[in-house]
Amino acid sequence: MDERTALAATALEAFETAEPRSPSWSDADRAWADRVGLDASSAEAPLDDFVAVRARHALQRLSPREPALARLASPSLRAGRWTIAAVALAFVVGLLADHLADSRRINLLAPPMWGVLAWNLLVYLGLLVFPLLRLARRQSERGPIVRGLAGRIARRIRLPRLAAGGSAAALHRFAALWAERGRALATRRAETLLHAAAAALALGLIAGLYLRGLVFDYRVGWQSTFLTPEVAHAVVTTLLTPAALLSGIALPDVAAFAAMREGDSPASGGAPAAAWIHLLALTLLLAVALPRMLLAALASGRARWRSARFPLPLEQPYYQRLARLQRGGSARVVVFPYGAAVSPQATLGLRALLAESFGPRVALEVAPGVAFGAEDEAALAIPTGTTHAIALFDLSATPENENQGRFLRRLAAALPAGTALAVLLDESQFARRFAGMGERLAQRREAWRQWGEAHGSGPLALALEGEAAADAPARLQAAFAAPTAASP
Repeated sequence: MDERTALAATALEAFETAEPRSPSWSDADRAWADRVGLDASSAEAPLDDFVAVRARHALQRLSPREPALARLASPSLRAGRWTIAAVALAFVVGLLADHLADSRRINLLAPPMWGVLAWNLLVYLGLLVFPLLRLARRQSERGPIVRGLAGRIARRIRLPRLAAGGSAAALHRFAALWAERGRALATRRAETLLHAAAAALALGLIAGLYLRGLVFDYRVGWQSTFLTPEVAHAVVTTLLTPAALLSGIALPDVAAFAAMREGDSPASGGAPAAAWIHLLALTLLLAVALPRMLLAALASGRARWRSARFPLPLEQPYYQRLARLQRGGSARVVVFPYGAAVSPQATLGLRALLAESFGPRVALEVAPGVAFGAEDEAALAIPTGTTHAIALFDLSATPENENQGRFLRRLAAALPAGTALAVLLDESQFARRFAGMGERLAQRREAWRQWGEAHGSGPLALALEGEAAADAPARLQAAFAAPTAASP
């Protein structure tokens, strides 16, 4: 799947899982996208092909309703423009570096090219050392500078400008999803930009040297308060030896170099600068421009490869639902009650809710309940083929980390990889007991919400014994799509 298709699929995922739901994409629109995707893709096709076809058709309907997404269908992505702009700016900065020479004299110990050379040598050292440190410490993929620049590229270059209103939640979710999924690609593009800009700066310095040498008669010398001629000669000749060997230009000995020392008089010391300009320019070319262009080409190639083979997390619940839809399979949901038995009315209400969320062929199984305080001893048997699991709590209970929290962590650890987990609160009994006391209900919901934040989950409170709200299926889908920090 290429980057543009992955971008469309991520946008569609955000609009179908964000809470609250966007008015621009309804359940009827999602059902239409399912039908179109099934008609245009066979059951034997790879899942990413089905996801791509469905996303492309859906975006054609969604984009006119959401102007912020119109850029996703544009013929070209804009990341390359930033690289071109950075290269042009760096070249101009190097070209206009007028302080390379002062009063038409070049001080061999003071030109800014030594700073450029030193910085690039540090960069090369970092490129060798940082990967070893990351392997030793198992750190993240890139350092903080490149990672921060990559994040800005992912958010500002590649993402549409977010808007307020009914679709704000969906657009913000889209931004968060793409900033995370596109981080590796944005890192490659940031590397390309930085390497290309460094090469352009060196080429600008070289061009400036020769352009000013065409219209001015420069002299070259050196000055230093602390360095003796022997030390200054060793420093300069060491740095310029590779260029001298390649060009055939002879470097002066210590005596001739000492004679180039400038005094207070403008006429004292110095030598014609033409040969030295050739050496300085060739040194910049060998040490900065060529290596950086090679690194930029490598980073650009890696970025193009990843852009053409952009990975989506197809193992996540949202895409697993599409996989079952494509194969004609059904979801198997297992409910794990804790602290209270599930009433027959609640079971019927839950079955109806799941049928609206996953289709009429959804399979529901209620596991044996776990008594309060027995979370460590109870056996959690996960049936074969389980696709979704629900940790069911009674809103009447007071949430405790030592009890409900331990149970949730045990359940998350027992689930097979790829199984979606949601936390559901049945508020039927609590609502009956405190009927007309909305404040008590709000307080208990808030207590469970804070408990959920501590466990990285968003508990969904529903009255399972009553009629489900119109947005309950979408909220349940969002609860399954959201990761739970208790998961391994």
